[in-house]
Amino acid sequence: MLRDPKIIEFLQTRRSVTAKTMAPGKVDPMHLEQILAAGIRVPDHGALKPWRLVVITGEARRRLDETVIHPEFKAANPAAKPEVSAIEQSRLQRADVVIAVLASPVEHPSINKWEMYLSAGAVCTTLLYAAQSLGYAAQWLTEWYAYNDSMLEILGGRVGHDRIAGFIYIGEKIKKPIERTRPDPAVVISRL
Repeated sequence: MLRDPKIIEFLQTRRSVTAKTMAPGKVDPMHLEQILAAGIRVPDHGALKPWRLVVITGEARRRLDETVIHPEFKAANPAAKPEVSAIEQSRLQRADVVIAVLASPVEHPSINKWEMYLSAGAVCTTLLYAAQSLGYAAQWLTEWYAYNDSMLEILGGRVGHDRIAGFIYIGEKIKKPIERTRPDPAVVISRL
């Protein structure tokens, strides 16, 4: 039996680096393949694979910022202050790689769609932990554009069926993340 205290230590101490405090850096292509391979190795009742991943790198990050995120933000927020609007011009460019995880439930006679959505969430968590285990700055985000139909469509999703479970931002740590408040085990854990 594999017993590696470093794994549990990592899980108990890992911390996301916010996308706004990471630098794009450069994700090693071999590491990206390892992250993706780990990300799709998640609990999946019935082996339905009710999710898809879209890897956004290079110029595609800028293109999506300029053709989807910023225009959609401006349309929904015409009175936004210039400094707020400026943030929307480079959302995806805060990281070197952004992985969009689309929950795409399938019809099944006995497996509930809720389980499929949970599996998509497991993909997001596993991608996040895999990237962090390799030393990258990483964060799982579902900002407003995760709920935007234009973004869903450009990622290949079907409006009314698929949903964006999240965007996994992967970049370079430029400073150590600060610890945040964690739940009190006595409050959130009970035993029967």
